[in-house]
Amino acid sequence: MKLEKNSIFFVLLVGVLFGFSSPFVSSQLDSCNSALPVSNLIPFNTTSLTCTNAWSSQSFVLRFGQTDSNTWSFVLSAPDRGTYIAIGFSNNGNMVKNSALAGWISSNGGPGIVKQYYLGGYSSGSCPPDQGSLPLVSNTSVIISQSSQLYLAFQLNTQMPQWSHLIYAVGPSGSLPSSNYLPEHSSKASGTVDYSGGTVSGASGGSSFDKAKWHGFLVTLGWGILMPIGIMMARYFKKYDPFWFYAHISIQGIGFVLGLVGIIIGFSLDDDGVNNVDIHKAIGIIILVFGALQVKAFFIRPVKTSKLRRYWNWYHHNIGRAAVILGIANIFLGLNIADESTGWTVGYGIFLAVWGLSCIFLEVKLWMSNRDD
Repeated sequence: MKLEKNSIFFVLLVGVLFGFSSPFVSSQLDSCNSALPVSNLIPFNTTSLTCTNAWSSQSFVLRFGQTDSNTWSFVLSAPDRGTYIAIGFSNNGNMVKNSALAGWISSNGGPGIVKQYYLGGYSSGSCPPDQGSLPLVSNTSVIISQSSQLYLAFQLNTQMPQWSHLIYAVGPSGSLPSSNYLPEHSSKASGTVDYSGGTVSGASGGSSFDKAKWHGFLVTLGWGILMPIGIMMARYFKKYDPFWFYAHISIQGIGFVLGLVGIIIGFSLDDDGVNNVDIHKAIGIIILVFGALQVKAFFIRPVKTSKLRRYWNWYHHNIGRAAVILGIANIFLGLNIADESTGWTVGYGIFLAVWGLSCIFLEVKLWMSNRDD
C-alpha cells in the first residue's frame, strides 16, 4: 500500500513538472513544427497550407492558403478550455460591423458546432448567429476536439480575401454559448495578414474588462454616483460647517477626475457604425464643458459679502444640476448603446431611486427646519 501511494505521488509530481493537466491524460499543444494531427478529419486538403503562430499568448495556431482558384482554406487551432474559439475578418482590425466564425464542442462531448456571426456591437445580443458576410463554402466548416485541442476548419469562396486584418477571440473558460449566442469573450486580439505573401503578424489584444467597460465604470462612478452625492452634501448638510464644504469639494473633485478619465477612454473606443454613439459623445462633451466650468467657478468664487455672490450661486447651482441630469441620461443611453444586461440598468436605477427618496426626505426636513426658524 505504501509503495502504491508513493507511485501515485511520483506520477503526480512528474505531471506537474511537465505541465500535464492530469497525470493520466496529457495535452500536446499544436505547433507549426509538426503535421496537422486531424487532417484526416477535415473535409478538404490541408497539406499545402501555410502555418503561423497567430496569437502566442493564447497558443492560437493558424494554417491558411489558397487551395483552388476560388477557394481559400483555413484551420485555426487552440487549447480546449471548454468554451468557443473564434476568428473574424476585418479591414481595420476592429470587430464592429464585421463577420466572424466561431466553433465549440457541445457539453458532455457532444457534436461540434460552427456558426457565423455578424459583429454588430460589443455584447452577445448585438452579435446574432447565422448572419454575416463571409462567403463560406458549404459543408466544409467543422470544429474538432482532439488531445485537448480545438481545430476550427473552414473554406471561403473567393479569389483573394479582401480583409487585411484577422480578429481572434476565446470565450470564458468552461462557458458554452446559450441558444447559439456567444458569451462575451474573455480575451480578444487582432493582427494583419498578407495573403499573397502567406504571412500573419503576431496578434495583440486584451482581456474582456477592456476599454469600453473602463469607460462605462469610471463615468458611472464619477458623474453618475459621486456627483449626485456631492450635491446632497452641499444642499442638506450646511449646518455641519465646514465639514459640508470640504466633503462637497472632495467628492465633486474625485467624481470629476474619474469622469474625465472615463471620457478620455471613451474617445479611444472603436465605435464605427454603433447606433446613437454620436449623440452619446455630444452629450458627454457638454457634460465635460459644464464640469470644467464648475472647476473654474471654484477658483473665482466671490466672498459671501460680495454682491456678485448671488449671481455666482445661481450659475454654480444650475450648471451643476444640469451636468448631473445630463450625466444620468447619458449613462442610461450608454448602457443601451453597449446593450448591457438589464441588471446594470436596474442596479443604477435602484441607486437613483434611493438617492431621490433620500433627497425628498432631506428636502422636507430642511423645509420644516427653515419654517420653524
